[in-house]
Amino acid sequence: MSARFTGKVALVTGGGSGIGRATALAFAREGAIVVVAGRGAEPLDRTVRLIEDEGGRASAVTADVSSSEDTARLVSTTVERHGGLHVAFNNAGVLESGPIADMDEAAWDRQLSVNVTGVFLCMRHEIAHMRANGGGVIVNTASNLGAHLRVPFLGAYAASKAAVSALTRAAAKECIGDGVRINAISPGPIETSMSLRPGETEADRAERLKSALPIGRPGTLAEAAAAVLWLASPEAGFTVGHDLVLDGGASA
Repeated sequence: MSARFTGKVALVTGGGSGIGRATALAFAREGAIVVVAGRGAEPLDRTVRLIEDEGGRASAVTADVSSSEDTARLVSTTVERHGGLHVAFNNAGVLESGPIADMDEAAWDRQLSVNVTGVFLCMRHEIAHMRANGGGVIVNTASNLGAHLRVPFLGAYAASKAAVSALTRAAAKECIGDGVRINAISPGPIETSMSLRPGETEADRAERLKSALPIGRPGTLAEAAAAVLWLASPEAGFTVGHDLVLDGGASA
């Protein structure tokens, strides 16, 4: 087993399920102390138990990333509990579908407040700590829907994720001189509930993606986590401001 993150503290937002949980487990398996954050305590506690069952170290912080007060508390609590913050994976996000012409403002606002403002607020507090403490690494979750690909009825989500991609690259240029290295992943359909259409089963999704994606299948959680860990690792030390697309060729 690799130990690329031994002695490091890694923060994962959206850590109660899906890519967030899988990545939190992957960080712990490679030696990191992991803090998982999200709005619901129960799924976060489940992630912590899974990590501890494998012999890892983890804790949970309930927080809403769209709140500046919560994101400041999240970073300060991480540092107080574990002595530092070396890696942050800003992964929390929401998706709501619907035509732009009929979408109500509340649905639009929810996606921007979590997907864009949430990443901005997390980065603001993470960067402040990292700058003052020798640097660090940040990985944000964007999407192949946005800067890379657009589809009908997901325009609001695509707009929010395109903003994450642009924000990531701008922040990366601003912060690398201070030792803070920032990149993003842009997943396509991964084996999570977010990639299921309304009423669709996992078997239905598998059948749909046979023809919808060049690779013919959804991405696995392990593949998504591996990409995050690579970007966060010393092996990616020369990778700055990159938006790594993981979509089986959909936007190629």
